Amino acid sequence: MGRAYQNRKDSMAKTSDMKAKVYSRYGREIYVCAKSGGFDPAGNLALRSLIDKAKKDQVPVHVIDKAIEKAKGGGDEDYSPARYEGYGPGGVMAIIECLTDNPNRTFGDVRQAFTKTKCKIGTEGSVSHLFDHVAIFAFAHDDEDTVLEVLMDADVDVSDVESEDGKVTVFALHTDYSKAKQALLASVGEIDFDVDEIQFIPHAFINVSGDDVELFEKFLAMLDDLDDVQQVYHNAEVV
Repeated sequence: MGRAYQNRKDSMAKTSDMKAKVYSRYGREIYVCAKSGGFDPAGNLALRSLIDKAKKDQVPVHVIDKAIEKAKGGGDEDYSPARYEGYGPGGVMAIIECLTDNPNRTFGDVRQAFTKTKCKIGTEGSVSHLFDHVAIFAFAHDDEDTVLEVLMDADVDVSDVESEDGKVTVFALHTDYSKAKQALLASVGEIDFDVDEIQFIPHAFINVSGDDVELFEKFLAMLDDLDDVQQVYHNAEVV
């Protein structure tokens, strides 16, 4: 299970234009998270996690602070989550998560990424049932049994715990994210998480080769160009 989770692509921050996209996406996500769950990271674990990830992705502090201040001031943006599913090049399954203030526009933009790469957007649930929706935590620790015991005592629905090279990776039900993180922090103390997020992990992978590779890369690039798209999950392995 461990090799399946995806971190944000390092390549997204290689140019100033791409950095601006990363900043914008984090800013939007922080704004929504703070507005819905509270402005104090100490009491809003999702916001705390998001800020930590933003800093690791070298998002400037002023971008983070601006998004939180905007939420405090009751900014008039009304973003809502939207999730789209479908089949990409080579039969690859894809899940696209968005934050949008115009669902009709976002759906049209995402659908265009599918149609222009000879693919088809599906209905809700068409591919997500072939992914596990999990909370993932990876951090330095040398005793997976102790970690598992802590989580079980906190009544966290744990699907797997892996230990390798002095690091433990925990996979738990996505709805138990806050409960799992609180249990880990209470037991271990301050943790510098390598991974701390909720993701979709595919049950199986599909090899993408030949002409489908170019189409798949175009598909991802088109989605990456959309401001409303926050995350793309897929089960492709390019060979």
